[in-house]
Amino acid sequence: MGLPVLVVLVVFGIALSVAAVHFTGGTTTATLAGADQALARFAEDFPDERPGAVRLTADNHTAFLDLGAQRCGIVQSIGDCFLTRIVTPQDLLALAREGDAVSLRLKDFTWKGGRFAFANEADARAVAAALQNDDRIREAA
Repeated sequence: MGLPVLVVLVVFGIALSVAAVHFTGGTTTATLAGADQALARFAEDFPDERPGAVRLTADNHTAFLDLGAQRCGIVQSIGDCFLTRIVTPQDLLALAREGDAVSLRLKDFTWKGGRFAFANEADARAVAAALQNDDRIREAA
């Protein structure tokens, strides 16, 4: 009789913990307020870098920072935090641009990439060009 009661208490405790995290905002996704916030967050992890143009995705969850010489800084929301990285063409398994969106697949197992929609096609084109390696980019018809 003691084991079923223990199982019920454990299940109830886990459910209560998940509900508490959810209702206190623990499942929210961080959003960049603008280019200045993206630059400041990137500078925390890479203080020696001097980014140029900043291109935010349409949902303001990711920023791509031009670092020149086929290098791109990325600030991306992961849950309620922002993570940063520097990406080069050598880091990519695939890169494709479709209109106002760029799709990246990376070799790194910690972040596989994704599809990023921009407010305009020019930003998508600029991000793809920054990471372009002629044998790895294709433009969808």
